Amino acid sequence: MSWKFLNKKTFSEERILCVIDKPVITEKSTLGAQNNQYTFRVAMDANKLEIKVAVEKMFDVKVEKVNTLVSKGKTKRFRGFAGKRNDWKKAVVSLAQGQSIDVGTGV
Repeated sequence: MSWKFLNKKTFSEERILCVIDKPVITEKSTLGAQNNQYTFRVAMDANKLEIKVAVEKMFDVKVEKVNTLVSKGKTKRFRGFAGKRNDWKKAVVSLAQGQSIDVGTGV
């Protein structure tokens, strides 16, 4: 399916704010920031185009590429009962050369 027919203005402001949950601050994601790649925890139903539009509008940057993956929740035991953590979706956003995001503030 082609997303070329969608305009960036077709997304509501409410949806844009709901797409990005929070930045992922780990050692690996911090090293990715040196290569203009930033990692965010996003809504499970968000697609790559929605993530791209949300990051561009929230941080006023130019997004080159978006990679997504779903982290499956671990099965854990607590007092003999089995439980499962929730699944969550992660997006690695590559920015254009010379662009940057300060993920420590603003989110």
